[in-house]
Amino acid sequence: MGRLTGLKSSVRTGEHCWRVRGRAGPPPTFIKPFLNGTSTNYVEEMYYAWLENPRNVHKSWDIFFRNTNAGAPPGVAYQSPPPLGRTLQGLTGVQGLIQAHVTHSSFSVLFSFLPPTSVWLLLGFYGLTESDLDKVFRLPTTTFIGGNESALPLREIIHRLETAYCQHIGVEFMFINDVEQCQWIRQKFETPGIVQFSLEEKRTLLARMIRSTRFEEFLQRKWSSEKRFGLEGCESLVPALKTIIDKSSQSGVESVIMGMPHRGRLNVLANVIRKELDQIFCQFDSKLEAGSGDVKYHLGMYHKRMNRVSDKYVTLSLMANPSHLEAVDPVVQGKTKAEQFYCGDTEGKKVMSILLHGDAAFAGQGIVYETFHLSDLPSYTTHGTIHVVVNNQIGFTTDPRMARSSPYPTDVARVVNAPIFHVNADNPEAVMYVCNVAAEWRNTFHKDVVVDLVCYRRNGHNEMDEPMFTQPLMYKQIKKQKGVLQKLSEKLIAEGIVTTQEFEEEVARYDRICEEAYTRSKDEKILHIKHWLDSPWPGFFTLEGQPKNMSCPSTGISEDELVHIGNIAASVPEKDFTIHGGLSRILKGRANMVGQRVCDWALGEYMAFGSLLKDGIHVRLSGQDVERGTFSHRHHVLHDQNVDKRICIPMNYVSPDQAPYTVCNSSLSEFGVLGFELGFAMASPDALVLWEAQFGDFHNTAQCIIDQFISSGQAKWVRQNGIVLLLPHGMEGMGPEHSSARPERFLQMCNDDPDVFPSEDFAVRQLYDTNWIVILQPFRKPLIVFTPKSLLRHPEAKSSFDDMLPGTHFRRIIPDDGPAAASPEKVKRVIFCTGKIYYELIRERKNRGMDDDVAVVRIEQLSPFPFDLVKLETDRYLNADLVWCQEEHKNQGYYDYVKPRIRTTISHSRPVWYAGRDPAAAPATGNKQTHLTELQRLLDTAFDLEAFYGKV
Repeated sequence: MGRLTGLKSSVRTGEHCWRVRGRAGPPPTFIKPFLNGTSTNYVEEMYYAWLENPRNVHKSWDIFFRNTNAGAPPGVAYQSPPPLGRTLQGLTGVQGLIQAHVTHSSFSVLFSFLPPTSVWLLLGFYGLTESDLDKVFRLPTTTFIGGNESALPLREIIHRLETAYCQHIGVEFMFINDVEQCQWIRQKFETPGIVQFSLEEKRTLLARMIRSTRFEEFLQRKWSSEKRFGLEGCESLVPALKTIIDKSSQSGVESVIMGMPHRGRLNVLANVIRKELDQIFCQFDSKLEAGSGDVKYHLGMYHKRMNRVSDKYVTLSLMANPSHLEAVDPVVQGKTKAEQFYCGDTEGKKVMSILLHGDAAFAGQGIVYETFHLSDLPSYTTHGTIHVVVNNQIGFTTDPRMARSSPYPTDVARVVNAPIFHVNADNPEAVMYVCNVAAEWRNTFHKDVVVDLVCYRRNGHNEMDEPMFTQPLMYKQIKKQKGVLQKLSEKLIAEGIVTTQEFEEEVARYDRICEEAYTRSKDEKILHIKHWLDSPWPGFFTLEGQPKNMSCPSTGISEDELVHIGNIAASVPEKDFTIHGGLSRILKGRANMVGQRVCDWALGEYMAFGSLLKDGIHVRLSGQDVERGTFSHRHHVLHDQNVDKRICIPMNYVSPDQAPYTVCNSSLSEFGVLGFELGFAMASPDALVLWEAQFGDFHNTAQCIIDQFISSGQAKWVRQNGIVLLLPHGMEGMGPEHSSARPERFLQMCNDDPDVFPSEDFAVRQLYDTNWIVILQPFRKPLIVFTPKSLLRHPEAKSSFDDMLPGTHFRRIIPDDGPAAASPEKVKRVIFCTGKIYYELIRERKNRGMDDDVAVVRIEQLSPFPFDLVKLETDRYLNADLVWCQEEHKNQGYYDYVKPRIRTTISHSRPVWYAGRDPAAAPATGNKQTHLTELQRLLDTAFDLEAFYGKV
């Protein structure tokens, strides 16, 4: 037969094919260590065949299983068998042949523009010859290729294997360590004649292909010079998604949340979500007033509609997302989890997610891996996601051989045992079948699954891009390709499913729909926000999308509630629960604080969360080590010291009818987990969702979520969000990676104008106009909190119950309440500051005896800047010079943000001096003595009343 020259992995198609010349030999990929991850399934197959009848397997296997059952270890159980008879040798060869096809499922010919590649079966390697082709062999009980037959001629066995595994569908699943799941998949693809469609299903498929194809052609005719990132080359994506939704709706799914990159987004909006075409066409008109804040191929949509296949209503939500490919993945998962949570869908039977990917991004972006690793975690699982990869076999201008080290772009899915279904996107019927199976898999096992649509990109990266610069031969072949609609229509006409006239009438009908929508779009004068919301909050806003009122309610609660929540925080509500001795001391300390009517940070957090839960507001706190707290201060989850995995969450004992409290340690991920929590917060305004970084410094690995979603999400996508970021921050000699949450980055992204003194409604209007800030408001904004570390246990960092009683509010600034405030005309210096440095300043002031000379004012709300309250302080101390003091370096921290705003407040009448560390590249020193020296130097500057004399 031929000499094996190697296992070739085709760069363009990703298919495996065995090329043979001369005499046969074993493919390198078949030489595997015994009982590796793949062969265990093979051993199981042999074992079940042996159990049915020992004659079904080779004599060596018979001896092995007999000895193993008798107690012999695997290394001893095997004995060299006598010479094989042809019948047994042939049976073993057939089993190996079947195993090879299942394990190395491949495409034989994907596209006509690629050189044909045949699969030559290595009969000799399996102890078979051409003379065996017409012999009848008994089939293993684990295969389904026989249908109702238990034995077949070898020639027919090969034919059925090729039909199942060597056509336009390729299946990867033998790495899954679950026999039931593997057998389920084999039954779906091996059973003879299983890929069948009714006449009505084929007509529906054709109609969907017409819409998908003609939509792109219409846009190209009307806006030939516009970027739109069309779907040409993978038009079968639309029927693929609709098939998944149809099947899922039939299985009881009521809501589908989707995320996708820009390629094909407009087509999906039009033909899957079914957004009004005139609203899409409006986006091409740059003259319209008040357009959206992002390009048209980033926008999202929310729509509830009747599914014509299931006759059930289904809600479809396509999330808006930036150009940062795959960044939306965890956001979609978080929103899906939230919707499941709020409707009590604990198994994912009502709400599901679909994620679309490009081949280059799926293999190249680390967030894909982070998101996969959330898929089976108790507080993050969405009970199975269907991933659809639009495999263009190119990334922008980069060939796969330069873009990934793995054979397939989908190999990352193997880490969570997700089956991978490769399908030729030029065969819409095969696509439809695979998508049906994927939806059934998700509904049956509630695990992730991947559909790899192997296709091509007919244009360049966008419609203006020239792909011939970098892939000339590939695109010469692509230009010769028939369109998939043409192929499908010719096939169905030949089969008598439709007539040529019916096909042409359907095309003309959809063309008229597009033309009529285009005409209507010309009448639009303004783009409406409501048309592009992907996460509406019914009842929270007015019909015009505005807050129902502009007042800030008091956040105080009664003394009795404070005492009750405090006692819960100091207790172990479950009986016979043994806690750690060190924790007993912590709980006793909390009880003492309740008796003294004071709160430290941890107890204050308990009061905030507990009071919200009591009012029916769900609270979710997520992040690395949040259950205990990085600094061992929180202890919201108690662990029984004598019973493994027995826990107690006292916060869930605040009130019998309270909202549930979710506190969950996350995987060691920032990008993925923050994105997930952002998506969770997106689902409802009536929840407090918090993400805490282990140290504030570590948020920088989630910077994409902060920049692209949190800071600018409302401006781009008219989407409010109340996510809260807790970022431990403070210069405490812990080195450059455990000191700074980089507040300067957040302040630099704030959109309040440093040169404009607001004219009205400081308390609310500023908050409404800014891009991020606080929580209990008639609207939602992200909140960034720089949380303490050493202050968690500082004896002076406590608040009285009096600051939390009814009528109290968050204090944007805290004025000096010492001797300086009593005689403001005598004060020589006002030091403005924020955070931990305040305690260093008041200690130093006391040590120097300067309580009458220096006032220290804390700015608690940095942004939006409290111009009105700062003005009150500067007007009070008219004879004092003004200093901003911070422990961060001058080019970091808050100075560059607060200085121009204080100057605007005082109409530039006085300078604002700086006391702090000098500029530096790193956030902090790693040397403790250097840290203390720097701290003393900045304190000396802050209290040297002549330090700035003579300076301008």
